[in-house]
Amino acid sequence: MSQHQFDHINDNQLLEHFHADKDNRWLGILLQRYTLLLLGVCMKYLKNEDEAKDAVQQVFLKAITELQKYKVDYFKSWLYTVAKNHCLMKLRDKGKYSIELNEKVNGIAEETMGTSIFEKDKALNAMEMALEQLNDDQKQCVTLFYLKKKSYQEITEQTGYTLLQVKSHIQNGKRNLKILMLQMQKNE
Repeated sequence: MSQHQFDHINDNQLLEHFHADKDNRWLGILLQRYTLLLLGVCMKYLKNEDEAKDAVQQVFLKAITELQKYKVDYFKSWLYTVAKNHCLMKLRDKGKYSIELNEKVNGIAEETMGTSIFEKDKALNAMEMALEQLNDDQKQCVTLFYLKKKSYQEITEQTGYTLLQVKSHIQNGKRNLKILMLQMQKNE
């Protein structure tokens, strides 16, 4: 079966086919489309071809697992983010990199600012500036939840806020981040 016989089917349609019949063949077709993109992303971060190829395989496995659980609206940008985060985690585990602000804040950067690599960097800078404009409670909770991957319970223990306050600060902080970033985009 030739990969090109599916060129007329877009990414979202392939995902719909997968969710309809749970046949991993559809994901295989979709992931094959982005093998070179993933290899490029992984090479950019890992600077080693063998490690990059291994990372691509790990990203494929993660994508298959995650796509069985969740629906993804913007597959290409989601896959890029998964690959980038995988590489950053590998580098962090090696002690070569400390995690900085990135697209972890639920894809807010992608939703509001676009998806090219140049636009992503611009969006991340805007998100960093917007994060600084949040009130201290929201900034602390958003940072702990999205960037430091703390659970609600861990955040309540660390901050002294109630569970309801933590959820509220995260929800309001996320909304305010989006508003601030959209304002920055309009002012460009």
